[in-house]
Amino acid sequence: MGRQSHIRLRKQLDTPIAAPAWPAGIAPVAFGSVDPRLVHALLDVAFPGGLIVPFEDWYGNLTSDAEFDATLCIPALAEDGSLAGFAQCWTPGFVKDLAVAPGYRRKGVGTALMLHVFALFSARGTAYVDLKVEPSEGPARRLYARLGMIEAEYPV
Repeated sequence: MGRQSHIRLRKQLDTPIAAPAWPAGIAPVAFGSVDPRLVHALLDVAFPGGLIVPFEDWYGNLTSDAEFDATLCIPALAEDGSLAGFAQCWTPGFVKDLAVAPGYRRKGVGTALMLHVFALFSARGTAYVDLKVEPSEGPARRLYARLGMIEAEYPV
């Protein structure tokens, strides 16, 4: 059997979710209120090496996907209009991407975004939230562990 390229993590939503503590001057906004090119640029920085397809393909694929829901795509905007972070989720309770802009890392943006995501899915009656992370992504894995995410059977 080959080595897995990702670890699947899960957060059960069967207990109350802590309210996000957004860093000063940063707040979640509606996906439609942010230029999607800014979101694409952030994803390109967060996932280098050509992992993010060109904008037209990315945006078309995102918005036409059967699991797309704009309320589950959460930009975190700073007061100056810059994009501090972004979470993209699919409707079955899956976080596809979590990205925090380099200048906003280690300031609580990723934690606030994930708690916001957990609360959104919990309000929908979703039992758990899953995501995949590469084994080498130590900072991301530590963030998810602090949030109570544990390794799930792969695949689930």
